[in-house]
Amino acid sequence: MAKKMDLRVKRTQKMIVEAFMKLVAEKGYDAVSVQDIADEAMINRATFYAHFKDKQDLYDSIFDFAINKIGIFFDPELLVRGNKIQVKRIETVLTQIYEAVYSQKDFYIVLLTGSSSETFRKKVAKLMYERYIDIFKRLKITENEMEIPIDFIIDYMTSIYMSTLFWWITHDSEMTANQLAKLVIKLIGNGHLTVMGIEIEK
Repeated sequence: MAKKMDLRVKRTQKMIVEAFMKLVAEKGYDAVSVQDIADEAMINRATFYAHFKDKQDLYDSIFDFAINKIGIFFDPELLVRGNKIQVKRIETVLTQIYEAVYSQKDFYIVLLTGSSSETFRKKVAKLMYERYIDIFKRLKITENEMEIPIDFIIDYMTSIYMSTLFWWITHDSEMTANQLAKLVIKLIGNGHLTVMGIEIEK
């Protein structure tokens, strides 16, 4: 019985999220009401409030989910073996993330262009900082005996990741998710990691 209830809860939440994403893509976040979401998901308002406190709570949960999916890419265990960055190992994961984003690109376009875009960028940068700081400290990255500011590296990496993702989902490009993943890996891997003396394991 518990499993059936759990599946029912997940199914309802999925319906709410999908309804919300569809409406945000069509109307914009501010124009969407809880009643709109309930109507689109074919549930009543009480059911909505049984799962989320309000529209902002729903938005935050989706936002965190998106950030967590991106966070898989920044897992230190996937990136580093000894003193080598294993960029090839994350190609598949990054490709899957891009495919997931593209499958819901209308919502992500809203997420990356609306008032929440800066919040999204800051959360990605914060996530990258939390994950990469240990890696960079472990590798002791310096240039001419001067320690390279980690926040500088993070801002650079974030700008590459966000700008390429935004370009890809807003342009009618024939570039596949895997091709984009390879490009970003090349930009990040060959762009500044090798310049700083970090070995790239392909």
